[in-house]
Amino acid sequence: MPVLRFILAQVVAWALVYAALYLGVPLRGVALALTQAVAAAGLAHVLRSERWWRWVHLAFTPLIWAASQFNVAPGWYLAAFAVLAVFYWSSFRTRVPLFLSNRPTLNALAKLLPTHSIHFLDAGAGTGTVLRPLARQRPESSFVGFEAAPGPWLIGYLLNRRQANLLWRRGDFWQHDWSMYDVVYVFLSPVPMADVWGKAQRELRPDALLISNSFPVPDVEPDRVIDPESDGARPLYVYHPGRTRSAKRQKKG
Repeated sequence: MPVLRFILAQVVAWALVYAALYLGVPLRGVALALTQAVAAAGLAHVLRSERWWRWVHLAFTPLIWAASQFNVAPGWYLAAFAVLAVFYWSSFRTRVPLFLSNRPTLNALAKLLPTHSIHFLDAGAGTGTVLRPLARQRPESSFVGFEAAPGPWLIGYLLNRRQANLLWRRGDFWQHDWSMYDVVYVFLSPVPMADVWGKAQRELRPDALLISNSFPVPDVEPDRVIDPESDGARPLYVYHPGRTRSAKRQKKG
C-alpha cells in the first residue's frame, strides 16, 4: 500500500539520521532535513514507490524545517490539514487527485456525444465543471456525477442543485452500476485505468462510449484520440468497451 511504503521510508530514513548523529556526524538544521529527505527518497526507490512519491519525500522534511523557522501558530497547520483532507479525501487510497476539466477539452467532449438523448456519467466529477455546461447544452439528456471528497461534492451540490437534468451524488462510483449509461467520462489518473476498463467491459452496452481525459487505458488501443488544437487542452481517449467484449466472445465462439 503506497501510504505504508511512505511511512516505512520516512521511519527508516529518520533511523539512519539518528544513527549518523549518534556516530558524531555533524548534521543540523537544513543539512539534517535534506539528508533525511534524500535518504527517504532513496528508500522509496528501493521500495518501488511511484516516482511522484519520491518528490514528496524530497520535499516533506525540508518543508517542515522551513515552516519551523517562522512563528506560525499551530492552528494554521491544523486548518491547512483540514482543508486538504476535505478536498483530497481519499486520494491516498485511490491515488486520484482533484482534476478540473478545462474549457477547450470540454468543447471537444461535447462534440463527441451522440446527438440523440443520452444518459451520461461523470465518474469522479470534482465540482461538476463538465456536467453543468453539458447539462445546459443538452436539456433532453440526463447527467449523473459521482464525487467522494466532501469539499468538491459540497461545492458541486451548491452549483448544480438547480439543474433539473443533473443528478449530483456523493459516493463511490465503483459501487455504481454503469449499464444504464450511453457515455461514461473519467478524468482520474493512470493508476485506476485498468480497473476502469474492466468495469466498463463488464457493464457497458456495446454501443456505449468510455471517454478518458488525459489518461489512456494501458495496453488497449483507443478507437479515437481527440487532441484539441488549443492551449491547455488535454487529449481525449475514446473507447467502445462493449464492442471489444462482443468481439472477444465471437472469436471464442
